[in-house]
Amino acid sequence: MVASEETVRVDSWIWSVRLTKTRALAATACRAGHVRVNGERVKPAHSVRPGDEVRLQQGGYERIVVVRQTVRKRVGAGPAAECYVDNSPPPPEHGAVAPLAQRDRGTGRPTKRDRREVERLRGA
Repeated sequence: MVASEETVRVDSWIWSVRLTKTRALAATACRAGHVRVNGERVKPAHSVRPGDEVRLQQGGYERIVVVRQTVRKRVGAGPAAECYVDNSPPPPEHGAVAPLAQRDRGTGRPTKRDRREVERLRGA
């Protein structure tokens, strides 16, 4: 199950070490440009080997991992954590994200003036 110096497809490896839930999601992330290996955007069939740095964008958060071992089949959480070194920055705290502006209930639709204020704040 664990290979030492072999190369594996990047979409398969990302799925195998549980960075994505399905291999299809891993391949889609590669095609969308959300996966970089050693700083370069890669296609799903790109090969990874031990020592490569893989960056994966997920939900506004970037995972940065260095490949320690290559695996072809999906493994459990314990063995998966041994297959890479996680260099990701800590995720933002729940309170650190700015809350969305909400209108008071029952105030009706925004007026033209309200819309202009919102556009001015957004910089449009």
